[in-house]
Amino acid sequence: MALELDDDSAAASAAPRRAARSWLQWSSARIGAQDRILFTERLSLLLETGVPLHGALKSLYEQTVNPRLQDIIAEMLDDIVAGRRFSEALVRHPDLFPTTYINLIAASEAGGFLPQVLDQLVDMDEKQEKLRSTLVSALSYPAFLIVFSVAVVVFILMFVFPKFSVLFASIYNELPVTTKILIAASDLLTKHVTEVLAGLGGLIAAVMLLLRRPATLLALDRLKLRVPVIRDIYAKIYLTRLMRVMGISLERGVTILATLAACREVVPNAEFQQFLLQLETEVTEGKGIAEGFKHSYFIPVSVRQMISTGEETGTLGRVMGRIADFYDRELTKQLNQMARLAEPVMLLVMGVLVGTIVSSLILPIFKLSRAVH
Repeated sequence: MALELDDDSAAASAAPRRAARSWLQWSSARIGAQDRILFTERLSLLLETGVPLHGALKSLYEQTVNPRLQDIIAEMLDDIVAGRRFSEALVRHPDLFPTTYINLIAASEAGGFLPQVLDQLVDMDEKQEKLRSTLVSALSYPAFLIVFSVAVVVFILMFVFPKFSVLFASIYNELPVTTKILIAASDLLTKHVTEVLAGLGGLIAAVMLLLRRPATLLALDRLKLRVPVIRDIYAKIYLTRLMRVMGISLERGVTILATLAACREVVPNAEFQQFLLQLETEVTEGKGIAEGFKHSYFIPVSVRQMISTGEETGTLGRVMGRIADFYDRELTKQLNQMARLAEPVMLLVMGVLVGTIVSSLILPIFKLSRAVH
């Protein structure tokens, strides 16, 4: 068994096994949040059963199928053998272990409660993954309807309308406006398809270049927290992440300043990160964290009051955990409601679109039949 291997032999065997892997095998195996959750959960279970850290990592190294994750665990083993702390070994892999994760591990090593923190980290990652899954499921069906509608329209314009445009040539001046527009669009797609594709590709490239500009990203981040309906959703997403991380960190002895610094990576929004910097300034000046929450326009009044109460009673970490759970439920409910509302709206839009196209074909045909009779 992996737990019975000699410590030095396991560490020594890691290097040749890593070198034997091909570059293609290493690059094809991706790692992400699910790998971190599985690693953390197994490590917590092994530590709770009394296995020492090095022995637990050895066991995980032997059991891991993902070659990239196995390489990371092997490097951790090397660091532990070299006398480094577990949190110091994690620092070398920022793509898999965020700053918040590392800070909590460092605090748990100092306090002697590593298994408990690992359980909380698993719970936090699972809730964030559940929230991400809810977002994807809420947007997937409307996105599918949009793509399907565009594909149907393009098919009709390229393969159906060209056959009717010749038929309608004799009564072109009597055609409805919608029919004339669709015939023009059909001619554009069929006769200038290369130019259309080139223009579309250029537009996509221009948009991608524009989105890489810091000024554009900052403007988009501001819009996310200023447009009424969008602001409500993004504010809840950001607050859920922030409150969950801060709640766990503060309950486990991480200082407020270290927690705020780590939280800058949790929320990928420049406007929200400015808010966190302001919080750090308020705390550094001795004003307290509740004072910083009072000055932000996108923080709900109830959150400000609960943060103030938690700071006064010394239960700030617990209060933030409660806020995270509350907004997690509220956000899930709101996203599900929006998804249910989007379905009939998109079906209505598709119905109007199809009805417009059908009427643009049928009305001219009726005119032609009357002209023949």
